[in-house]
Amino acid sequence: MMFISRAIVAVVALSVCAYALPAGNNSEVFEIDERATLATVYTTCVTANQVALTFDDGPYIYHRQIVDTLSNAGVKGTFFLNGNNYQCIYDSARVSDIKYAVSKGHELAQHTWSHPELPSLSISQIRTEFSKINTALKKITGLTPAFMRPPYGDYNNNVRQVAAEYGQSVVLWNYDSGDSVGVSIAGQKKVYSDFSSKKGRKAIFLNHEVYKNTATTLLPYAISELKKGGYKMVTLSQCLGKPAYISQVKAGTRDSSWHC
Repeated sequence: MMFISRAIVAVVALSVCAYALPAGNNSEVFEIDERATLATVYTTCVTANQVALTFDDGPYIYHRQIVDTLSNAGVKGTFFLNGNNYQCIYDSARVSDIKYAVSKGHELAQHTWSHPELPSLSISQIRTEFSKINTALKKITGLTPAFMRPPYGDYNNNVRQVAAEYGQSVVLWNYDSGDSVGVSIAGQKKVYSDFSSKKGRKAIFLNHEVYKNTATTLLPYAISELKKGGYKMVTLSQCLGKPAYISQVKAGTRDSSWHC
């Protein structure tokens, strides 16, 4: 299943353009500065026969199980984490799970704080979504990710501008397991078996760590099929040939700021 972004970038004649939100949004005017630096958008790996398995919307209760399944198979994955979506990232169990993933060599990336539709937000609101999740990940692990994924794959130039301000690239996908849109487990498996049946492809696979079937049934099958097809499963940084993190410092110590 090939991914098609829902984002539409308007071509404008002016270097700076403004547009008003539909009624019901207080008629706030958002500006897009066409002169701003825009983050690069990636949709697949750079090298044939490489696959990056990515997992959105955590941290959640299946996080550690997914980490163990990947690790036991000799595979590394990448987790695009929210701050306050299915659970609060500062919950003690989730903090432990995130640190566990890093200790096993898996990579972290950011998926915004609260999983909003970013193109509907103002520049300042987008910055807040980036800042809060980046701060949380830095506190918990000492790591500041180099990659972000906009919820629903939706972005515009405002999103790319803010990503560039934070030194992050925008990472989408070109294959979707369908776990988040009601595809049956048989249909999800078929996405992987169809992909693996041909050689020389490359992919960033979208999965979601918040579904039990993804953790318990789909992932073991996907790993088996990809190995059978001769594909190398890599981290996102290996997939793109870019560093996973902008910076790494000492992790923080829990204090009163660790809350959602």
